[in-house]
Amino acid sequence: MGRQSRIFVILFMANHKSALKRVRSDSAKRQRNRYQLKTCRTSIKKIRNNENKEESLSLLKLTFSMLDKLAKRNIIHKNKASNLKSKISRFVASM
Repeated sequence: MGRQSRIFVILFMANHKSALKRVRSDSAKRQRNRYQLKTCRTSIKKIRNNENKEESLSLLKLTFSMLDKLAKRNIIHKNKASNLKSKISRFVASM
C-alpha cells in the first residue's frame, strides 16, 4: 500500500479496497451534485431578479431543463422540481 492509501485507512477506517474506492467516488459525486444544484438555484435567482420578460422566458427554458435533470438523477425529488417549475412559470407569467 502506498502512502496515500494508508492515509485513507487512517481517516476512514475502511476495511477493504472497495470501501476506499467508494469513499473517493462518493466524494466526487457529492461535489458534482452540489455544483449542479447550486447552478440551478442561481438560475432561479436570475429569473426572479430579472425585469425583462423575454430574457426570463429564455432562462426559464434552461432552468426547466436543469430541474428535470436534477429530478431524473435523484438529486432533488421529482415533486420539488415540479413545484419549483410551477412557481417560476407563474412568476414569469405575471411579469
